[in-house]
Amino acid sequence: MSNDTVGKTVGVALALCIVCSVVVSTAAVMLKPAQVANKEVDFKRNILAAAGMLDPGKKVEDQFSAITTKLVDMESGTFTDLPGGPEAYDQRKASKDPALSTKLPANLDVAKIKRRANVAEIYVVEKEGKIETVILPIKGYGLWSTLYGFLALGPDLNTVVGLGFYEHAETPGLGGEVDNPNWKALWVGKKAYTDEGKVGLTVVKGQAPAGSDHQVDGLSGATLTSKGVDNLIHFWLSEQGYAKFLSNLKNGEA
Repeated sequence: MSNDTVGKTVGVALALCIVCSVVVSTAAVMLKPAQVANKEVDFKRNILAAAGMLDPGKKVEDQFSAITTKLVDMESGTFTDLPGGPEAYDQRKASKDPALSTKLPANLDVAKIKRRANVAEIYVVEKEGKIETVILPIKGYGLWSTLYGFLALGPDLNTVVGLGFYEHAETPGLGGEVDNPNWKALWVGKKAYTDEGKVGLTVVKGQAPAGSDHQVDGLSGATLTSKGVDNLIHFWLSEQGYAKFLSNLKNGEA
């Protein structure tokens, strides 16, 4: 029987598809634990980077041991506990669950996140019982995507230690410049709040005035991404975000 028949051609193609599917599926299953572990390490690496603690020459896990993960009730602004502790909690999933999150009214949802998790997972660096750094998870919509990152504040809970985003889909070379080390360095030393207690940290269009305590240069050619970062910073430092918690922490009431 000739090998050049439609039936045999279809049969060979089908067999090849089945074999390839099995190989790909098997590889995906076998590699998933490693992928999850690598994602967790990268997550911790970004926390360390935002806190200005990342040493590329040392293991991430060893460095992360200096950081304590805690849960915060966003309504009361105080530390809280959940079954299983921080290890069992997923703030990202919680923010999508109506039972574990709060729907934000449009006039307050400047970060365009729709819902805010009722409990936040924050990270603290302490030395001799005193807080040195607080690393806060932040997120908000830019031009094309939701940006996920961290904002780190120093012991006065007002001075920015660092800012970084670990996930986004902004335009490379434009909005994607949120990853540029030179731009991220502009945030260090800025003040989150004014002397009157209002949110002062902001991203301006163009270049910030020299010596400004609160303003950061906008990203060139990325007006909407810059505005998105400005909006998410204002949201998370406001009463809808971490303002109540930071106030309580400063007064020893968290």
